[in-house]
Amino acid sequence: MAPSEIALLKTCTHYFLHLVFPVFIALVFYPKNWKKVYLILLATMLVDLDHLFANPIFDPSRESIGFHFLHSYYAIALYFLLLFFKGNVRIVAIGLLLHMLTDYQDFNFWPH
Repeated sequence: MAPSEIALLKTCTHYFLHLVFPVFIALVFYPKNWKKVYLILLATMLVDLDHLFANPIFDPSRESIGFHFLHSYYAIALYFLLLFFKGNVRIVAIGLLLHMLTDYQDFNFWPH
């Protein structure tokens, strides 16, 4: 596979996991309120605001996990603990953990 094809597949996978996969989570686990749940899951992408404190803001050779403060291992542990709450807090935790998993695979499973 050509490097440009790999880059396209990596980008498509990244945005699929950020934008499309949450629809499936919402539909399967929260069918009655799937639209609200999907919006909450999308809102958890605001966790990327911590990238604004880095210089440069985006560096393809830098892993987000463990570098940005909202992507730190301490933050991820907190997101995991939030799974044990009910309601919207659990949905936020699911979204944040999915975001961390997406960022992890984006750096570790693809060449860069």
